Amino acid sequence: MAPTRVSTAVQLKDAYKRINESIAETAERCGRRADSVLMLAVTKTASPDQIRQLVEMGHCDLGESRVQQLIQRVAALDEFMGRRRAMGNVATRPAAGVDLPKFVRWHMIGSLQRNKVKQVVPIVHLVHGIDSLRLAEELHNYGAQKDVTIDVLIQVNASGEISKHGVASPAVFHLAEQIDSMIHLRLRGLMTMAPLSDDPETARPAFARTAEIFNDIRDAGIGEDHVTVLSMGMTNDYQVAIEEGANLVRIGRALFGDEEQG
Repeated sequence: MAPTRVSTAVQLKDAYKRINESIAETAERCGRRADSVLMLAVTKTASPDQIRQLVEMGHCDLGESRVQQLIQRVAALDEFMGRRRAMGNVATRPAAGVDLPKFVRWHMIGSLQRNKVKQVVPIVHLVHGIDSLRLAEELHNYGAQKDVTIDVLIQVNASGEISKHGVASPAVFHLAEQIDSMIHLRLRGLMTMAPLSDDPETARPAFARTAEIFNDIRDAGIGEDHVTVLSMGMTNDYQVAIEEGANLVRIGRALFGDEEQG
């Protein structure tokens, strides 16, 4: 069994290096800094060992789309990092020579039901999928109860697909204004998911439309200087997303494979 574990670890390390290089090259080709695009590692199909290895390589932004899975993964990783830190500085330095991150930022990237808000908000850095005023109000009410400010992205249904969650493009600006009036929510930007296709170019119109709305919101001064996140693109189309202005891309399959691991 040991060779299989070693092989998997090597594959993840190589994939992580390759994707980071591709992201940097794409950004530079568009006249942007190599480090201007953040990779969010989507852990849906990752094993606990793969998540720990990724963090040991210095990666600190992780995303989950299922609430129960998110809760379990956050608890397991917190326990691991606490144990490693208790062992001292030498033990927390992986073989690759990268320090264990001081913190990990978990992102809720899936559809969030209003009755799950209390479970999710205390353990995440950013809620990506605000797709209705009702959900925004539920989050705001929770923020008011706890006297905290919750960072959120509006999910844009830029493709117009009925099967996709998100706010229709014409309604996004108005929802952004409403969220901006809620003192316990902080609008950080927009996210979108393109139509599923083997051809990355199919995604370009949805990305371009979302970027246009993002810029309109910023130009209007909504959210002041907090609106900085444009989350677009996944394994199959992240390069097109970067070309259209994305500064956060969600990568899962290219890191961990298609099949869910243990």
